[in-house]
Amino acid sequence: MNTKEYKNSIIIANPIYDTVFKRLMENERIAKFFIGTVLEEEVISVKINPQEFTCRKGETADPAHEGTGYSIFRIDFMATIQTKEGERKKLLIEVQKSWDEEDLMRFRNYLAEQYKKVDRVNGVEIILPITTIYILGFKLAETECACVKVERNYRDMIKGKSHASRASFIEKLTHDSYVIQAGRITDERYSTKLDKLLSLFEQDHFVVENSEIIKQYPYRPDDDDIQLITSILHEMVADPKERKEIEKEEEALRTIDCLFGRKKQRAETYYRRTGESH
Repeated sequence: MNTKEYKNSIIIANPIYDTVFKRLMENERIAKFFIGTVLEEEVISVKINPQEFTCRKGETADPAHEGTGYSIFRIDFMATIQTKEGERKKLLIEVQKSWDEEDLMRFRNYLAEQYKKVDRVNGVEIILPITTIYILGFKLAETECACVKVERNYRDMIKGKSHASRASFIEKLTHDSYVIQAGRITDERYSTKLDKLLSLFEQDHFVVENSEIIKQYPYRPDDDDIQLITSILHEMVADPKERKEIEKEEEALRTIDCLFGRKKQRAETYYRRTGESH
């Protein structure tokens, strides 16, 4: 943990927490900035459709923790973007956050539900192409990239070359994805718009021992949207009620880690001792 004092730094709430991230995404201007920066597209408009649910991580014999659960936060946007070619198109943008790699199946199940969804645009039912953005509170062992784009390319298998035009039918069956690893973000860069957005999610510079709620933002924002975001994050730290909500979420996560982290550790010890595979 880095608790070094930074000149001209501002104290902000950590946006990796659902309570904080939800507050940001409910602001239309911030949502447009977030989506547009990650997708590298101009966002003309967004319609926000928040959806949340609490998943129970597992059962426990301890009655005191019987109802323990945690939130897999997800929020959907119907967005109109303008591509670099000047074309306007509508997309369903799905943003999901998770603290645990074991949430993979929940991601897949929810994505399947989205593919079955029919939206209404100007009173007409329409199937929209989907783009997903995943914000991870854990690190993927296979890649150290802080932000990864997984994109699709059309390839003519007969001629053996890329195919430029895209078909609506195919676009609605497949999708691009963006993965942000909060724990991989560093302060080595602060130049592009994406750098500045990711800097807000950097998991460092915490000001309270054994807590990741409050941190120093060691940059002087030179972008109006970043200034707006940091001002809201600062307000959330200063507001006792909002800060209390973040503390509740942190405590719930600690309980989950304590209960099920120990369970996982016992299981791994068993497998090592017996030689059985997982």
